[in-house]
Amino acid sequence: MLHRHATRSLRSCALLLLALSGTSALEVAPAAAAASPSPALFPHRQAPTGAPNVVIVLLDDVGFGAASTFGGPVPTPTLDRLAQRGLRYNTFHTTGICSPTRASLLTGRNSHAVGLGNVMNTPAPYPGRTGMLPPSAATLAEVLRQNGYGTAAIGKWHLAPPWEVSQAGPFDRWPTGMGFEKFYGFMDGETDQFHPTLYEGTAPTRPPLRPGYHLNDDLTAHAIQWLEAQRSLVPQKPFLLYFAPGGTHAPLQAPPEWIARFRGKFDQGWDRVREETLARQKKLGVVPQNTALTPRPAELPAWSSLSPERQRIASRLMEVYAGYLAHTDAAIGRLAAALDAMGQSDNTLFFYIFGDNGASAEGGLAGGWSEHGAIQGVLMPDAEMLRRLDELGGPTASAHYPAGWAWAMDAPLQWTKQVASHLGGIRNAMVVTWPARIRDAGGLRSQYGFVADIMPTVLEAAGIEAPATVNGVPQQQIDGVSLLYSFTDAAAPSRHTTQYYEIYGNRSIYHDGWMASAFHGKAPWALLDSKPRPFEADRWELYDLTRDFSQAHDLAAKEPQKLRELQALFEQEAARNHVLPLLDGEPARGLPNLSAGRSEFVFHRGTVGTPETQAPPFVFRSHRIVAKLHTPEGGAPSHGVIAAEGGKNGGWSLYVDASGHPAYAYSLFGVSRSTLVGHDPLPPGAAAVALDLAYEGEGFGRPAAITLSVDGKPVASGRLERTAPYYFTIDETFDIGVDTGSPVGDYPPYNDFTGRIDAVTVSIR
Repeated sequence: MLHRHATRSLRSCALLLLALSGTSALEVAPAAAAASPSPALFPHRQAPTGAPNVVIVLLDDVGFGAASTFGGPVPTPTLDRLAQRGLRYNTFHTTGICSPTRASLLTGRNSHAVGLGNVMNTPAPYPGRTGMLPPSAATLAEVLRQNGYGTAAIGKWHLAPPWEVSQAGPFDRWPTGMGFEKFYGFMDGETDQFHPTLYEGTAPTRPPLRPGYHLNDDLTAHAIQWLEAQRSLVPQKPFLLYFAPGGTHAPLQAPPEWIARFRGKFDQGWDRVREETLARQKKLGVVPQNTALTPRPAELPAWSSLSPERQRIASRLMEVYAGYLAHTDAAIGRLAAALDAMGQSDNTLFFYIFGDNGASAEGGLAGGWSEHGAIQGVLMPDAEMLRRLDELGGPTASAHYPAGWAWAMDAPLQWTKQVASHLGGIRNAMVVTWPARIRDAGGLRSQYGFVADIMPTVLEAAGIEAPATVNGVPQQQIDGVSLLYSFTDAAAPSRHTTQYYEIYGNRSIYHDGWMASAFHGKAPWALLDSKPRPFEADRWELYDLTRDFSQAHDLAAKEPQKLRELQALFEQEAARNHVLPLLDGEPARGLPNLSAGRSEFVFHRGTVGTPETQAPPFVFRSHRIVAKLHTPEGGAPSHGVIAAEGGKNGGWSLYVDASGHPAYAYSLFGVSRSTLVGHDPLPPGAAAVALDLAYEGEGFGRPAAITLSVDGKPVASGRLERTAPYYFTIDETFDIGVDTGSPVGDYPPYNDFTGRIDAVTVSIR
């Protein structure tokens, strides 16, 4: 006779097998019928019948005049094909810079109203600029997820404050904390396209190390894989895919064969390219025939004023950019083709937003080998740039093009990214497809649109009401206005009638076809300029956009009353949305920081992916790094990275080379690279490897003496004639036991340390 417990276990196993086979336990165990099943134990969210799939593609730093679909010089066949299936929008607008645009896109609210008035790298302790999305502004992903959608974010996030982007979390403002069930991508504003800093969920991950790797291809493969899994496992469930590749944010990097397509295509220079672009735009009808070409800002040089050498460098940098943009558009093409192959295109509402702001002038007047070197005034000499011209766009460079090309890519509009006062900073091309509902295939729409309009458009299309509360938190109002009305009526009047803009003090207000603009005077490439002018000194301009598509005719002197009305409206909107006080974008003090108030740090292996802003402050300071290591007895000597920060175009690394010698590498934005190597390999057993950097003098970018020691005895010494003035990177990180991202030293990617690391102690002096 079986024991009672054994009998119970057998019965449980039998019931489990019956459940798995689809047979009800009630069919074989009538006595159990007394217990009624509770559907609440198995909640099932189901989307409204017929709700469309949603794909939102958001490119980075692409101006209105870049894509061939809108008259630009760069062929964009994917955008062309989608435009033929759907609608082109020629008066759609973003905020003027990346993080605020993404916050507005995903929440349907104005960026300052949700704390994202500044780019994520420059938050400030004011309600409109904290860099912390509040739970009162649930994302589109969270709302759709709670209404039966599958959700994924692939690519750039840049919506978590710097002090939350580490292994310490918190992860509330990471994609998986904001409604996305799947995330694969990068957390900061940019990343190297050949050696990216990537995360899956909330964990650092490594991209596949294969010849010809490029991030565009990797992100596209992950997006398609997720879509295919959704269709295979839950074909009845609609999906939201937010796809935000790095293209075309610097560093400008593309496969060489894509860059080669554009050789010699930009030798005519940026002034002529703008003229050619406007002519094509008029021919295509994407701008009115009376559109005027706005003049070049006085701050930008004429192409003809450049030396032949500078022209050659600038042309090459634009060729790289064009190859990068074309390659990015091709990646979107593979994504669209996958939807076709799965039979999902017809009922997919597909937004292809061609830029989160205008083209980026942050490369400076000359452009450069390293974008962050150029920002800090560390430039590679022209002779060296010419010698290495063919490397631009490849894995050894982190280039950005000159500001003149950014201005050209915004043709025919004024200014560029960051300048939210003028259309060159905020107007972006957009194509929308939804074959099941859009009948005017190939049509043009000129209703005024803003990036916050995407969320209410999707909700209306899906038949989902904006919720009053989400996760128990009352929700703030949706500021966007659905664009669904424009899908069926090209002549319908605009419903989004008022919109303010503000980035770094550059500000404007749109209302019923009029726009008032105040440029704050700091050029977009002068990011570290500490002497901005007073806000009251800014001059306001006035434009009638119903007759002046490009903001070419300032009516401030002719219409002073209208200007005063709009200025008053700006103040009203600024107060309502927490835009005030106006700030210049200078780094704020007193913000949370993982390294604040500390001068001594102890790290252990596995500490990876820490942003430079949250790591010990190594730049323009003396410091000491001591690593306690253990090399096994016998066999090959241990080797690999002990600690590293940054990458090939800005960073340092303390490591042991392949022969077992301690070493230290320092890269100054491609302008110089220094390597210090100990004269003897490390002995077997325990060893303490130390690096001392003695900073010389006061100020930024000063020389420094460096000494490498083993067990307290110097084994090599040298001098850095110049150091990084302010920082190394915004995307590559501080790591222990490995060098994630691009390698600082002359060693393979990652280069994991093969011995044991007991501790790495950092002392800041």
